Amino acid sequence: MRSDTVRRELLDGTRTIIPLVLAALPIGFVFGTVAAGNGLSPLETVLMSALVFAGGSQFVAMDLWTHPASWSALGLAALLVNLRHILMGASLERSLGLFRPWQKLPTLLVMADENWALAEARARQKPLTPAFYLGLALPFYCGWVLASLGGALFGTLLGDVAVYGLDFAFPAVFIVLLMGFWKGRETGLILIASAVASLTVHSLVPGAWYIAAGALAGLVVAVAAPGLREIRA
Repeated sequence: MRSDTVRRELLDGTRTIIPLVLAALPIGFVFGTVAAGNGLSPLETVLMSALVFAGGSQFVAMDLWTHPASWSALGLAALLVNLRHILMGASLERSLGLFRPWQKLPTLLVMADENWALAEARARQKPLTPAFYLGLALPFYCGWVLASLGGALFGTLLGDVAVYGLDFAFPAVFIVLLMGFWKGRETGLILIASAVASLTVHSLVPGAWYIAAGALAGLVVAVAAPGLREIRA
């Protein structure tokens, strides 16, 4: 690929992800604040964001954080929260035809809900290139790590961040991502199944099992939807 094409693809990816980077900054800031409140140093907070790079599991880890930390409980919680990445990775892998084998593993390692959704949207329109994906992933990764550092350093100065409404940024981002995949009634059925399963398991089973339940329920409905449509026809 020519250098000017690579540069254009990189800039296109960056321009595409910037709105979601800005939306995710408050979430990273809140995480850094919560981590500092649980006794993590700024360095430990940055390392967690840089090495784990999974907002949902990081927040769950903070909910379960004790002194000393129970690594088995934290590991199981992270596994449950990130089970969806198996499905996301399998979906994204179909769009990596232009990626060399050595580029695929780093692509999946820095995959987050936001850059996955935008990469999938791009792949529907034209082939997904490594440069475009780098433009998506690098700003989002750096923004998350720096926002976590900012929260760890300055979050305590703001007191309870909930009064500023920053905690709403998390669901707001996911609502936007969901609407980008809206395909009508079938999408609504998948979301309803996921929500019902998640809320039911959350009320009955302790821990993060409700996340896996929601993902599995949505997957079952998504697989069954074409068959139901054929039966109705």
